[in-house]
Amino acid sequence: MADPERGRALDREILTLAVPAFATLIAEPLLVLADTWIIGRLGTPHLGGLTLASSVLTLVVGLSVFLAYGTTATVSRRLGAGDRPGALSGGVDGMVLGALIGLAVAVLLVPGAPWVLGLYGAAPEPTALGASYLRVVAFGLPAQLVMLAATGVLRGLQDTRTPLRVVVTINLLNIALNVALVLGLGLGMPGAALGTVVSQWVGASIMGWVVLRAAQREGVRLGFAPGGVLAAARLGGWLVVRNGTLQAALLLTTFTAASLGTASLAAHQVVATVWSTVAFALDAFAIAAQAMVGLRLGAGDEEGARGVLGRVIAWGVGLGVVVGLVIVALRGPIAGAFSPDPAVHAVAAGALLVLAALAPVGAVAFQLDGVLIGAGDARFLALAGLVTTAVYAPFALAVWATGAGLAWLWAAYGVWLLARGAVLGLRTRSSAWLRLGA
Repeated sequence: MADPERGRALDREILTLAVPAFATLIAEPLLVLADTWIIGRLGTPHLGGLTLASSVLTLVVGLSVFLAYGTTATVSRRLGAGDRPGALSGGVDGMVLGALIGLAVAVLLVPGAPWVLGLYGAAPEPTALGASYLRVVAFGLPAQLVMLAATGVLRGLQDTRTPLRVVVTINLLNIALNVALVLGLGLGMPGAALGTVVSQWVGASIMGWVVLRAAQREGVRLGFAPGGVLAAARLGGWLVVRNGTLQAALLLTTFTAASLGTASLAAHQVVATVWSTVAFALDAFAIAAQAMVGLRLGAGDEEGARGVLGRVIAWGVGLGVVVGLVIVALRGPIAGAFSPDPAVHAVAAGALLVLAALAPVGAVAFQLDGVLIGAGDARFLALAGLVTTAVYAPFALAVWATGAGLAWLWAAYGVWLLARGAVLGLRTRSSAWLRLGA
């Protein structure tokens, strides 16, 4: 029989971690919403260009999110086993790896942005505008990936408040810079990208200083440690595959949207940005699960890990239902807020209705994913991602072949969410993911 007091204690712990994580996660897509609104004032081709550039950036950051997720799992397990210096040492290695990956990708994207965006097959004007944005914003990628790793360190240490303070600060700075550079000085797409780059480097400096100071207090030797960096890369390998399957699904969605015309492509940016906001909000409980499950398994507490699983699913689904109802009620104003083009409004409004129905479905998949990441079950997550993305592909391609429209494209994306939730749910019903110890 369930212990009510233990359940309440778990709820308090979940909320202590999830509420600041929610605010941190929601701040990033809210920033994208602000950028979408600002760039949408410039015209429909500009919004289409942002869609293309954002797709590439989402791919890069999505593939690199193992820097946060893998670091959270590693740090929380070591912390649960009583090794705080080892936890921080692993976190510093992750930050160095993030800086190296970001630098390598930036070197490729600065000259190669027009060619990369040309692969989407969109009209020439949005492609050129997107390239002008991507070339500038690429300079901020090393900073963005360092922040990802630093966030993972702090979450693993059960601290979700510090990332919140930093993210709110840099997002307010970014919005102010973009308004000044784009609407004030008329610098257009490059101006919006420059505001983002400056904000990202400010954030990386603050987050990096917080983690390095904590490492110094624990006597961790600072500096470039090739062995530790390579170990961090190996640990993240399966998560890269997992993230790659997620990004493949999103890329396929964007490619299909590009085939539906400029208005649908612009509307897709609105809908995708709203979905990103919803996904980040629902992921707050998954972030709490990562830290809590890793801590309990590191301490050998199998029952505690299972308790976290049940509670975060309940919280996630509840939030998903609320979010879905809000989208239904506000889909008209949302669709009209980001572009003056009536054609964009009409297409976005229909797709947003589908999106509302997907919120509770996504909530289940996200919570299960967070639990398994916290358990270090990255290999299974990678293989599950390959299966579910293969299931989704024929549905997306059917929309591309028939030109069925953006609402049907997002309905097809719902098939991917359902498949993902089903596969991960079967995994958590077994005991294969419950590996104990540091």
